[in-house]
Amino acid sequence: MTDHSAFTVTPEWLSENLTRSDISIVDASWYLPAAGRNGYQEYQKAHIPGAVFFDQDVIADKSSDLPHTIPSVEFFAEQVGAMGIRSDDMIIVYDGPGLFSSARVWWMFRVMGAKRVFILDGGIDGWQKLGLPVTSEPTVKTSVKFVPSYQENAVVSFEEMRSIVDQRSAQIADARGAGRFTGSDAEPRAGMRSGHMPGARNVPATVLSQDGKLKKLSELRAIFDDAGVDLSQPVVTSCGSGVTAAVISLALASLGHEKNRLYDGSWSEWGGRTDTPVATGEAE
Repeated sequence: MTDHSAFTVTPEWLSENLTRSDISIVDASWYLPAAGRNGYQEYQKAHIPGAVFFDQDVIADKSSDLPHTIPSVEFFAEQVGAMGIRSDDMIIVYDGPGLFSSARVWWMFRVMGAKRVFILDGGIDGWQKLGLPVTSEPTVKTSVKFVPSYQENAVVSFEEMRSIVDQRSAQIADARGAGRFTGSDAEPRAGMRSGHMPGARNVPATVLSQDGKLKKLSELRAIFDDAGVDLSQPVVTSCGSGVTAAVISLALASLGHEKNRLYDGSWSEWGGRTDTPVATGEAE
């Protein structure tokens, strides 16, 4: 039995399959301001041949005051169809360092009904370290029809999240760093409270990967066990704004955990309100 995720591909595999007609490559690079990197600018300078750029701040619900909220099914299908991506394609998603923002787009494609969605080990940083080809030439794709099949139950709303917290009806796995989780570090968004949802467990997204690659399944199991997450029970994933929560979602799916959902508003919504309970310190 393999000890690696079924949802990742190696740079070597992708380099050997770049010309396959059923493969769509997606650059999903997105960064927090503190990273000092711009995903789209880097894409313009160097991307994997044939890759299209997925802007998570554009392909979003613009009616929401929360950052990069999941868009309507119709808007998502329109946007990715214009990129030349079909729902039955083998979709390979990557970002810069390997496992930061790519998981969010991997998750979105799956929520919208795509079945064959994978993440590139090591991202484009790892790809370039191996000396594999990149280009600055624009990727030109013919518009196609993306046929969505929305998995509504994969997304948790604020109202449902409030009920989950109040009733402790599901485990909550928070992907933010320990300082933000305990409340000892300030949130990067001004005026937002620090801390976590009562009952949540801290599973920092950064501990789930090494060198831009998702850790082995045996290591992932140990991480969840140490965090007090019971893999036999439902889990809701959360983070700062719904991006790195998907790294936990990826890790759970890789372990065969099917009863996991993502709270899209995450801490940007919960911590930005004044009527939500907030706990500080270590997990209960």
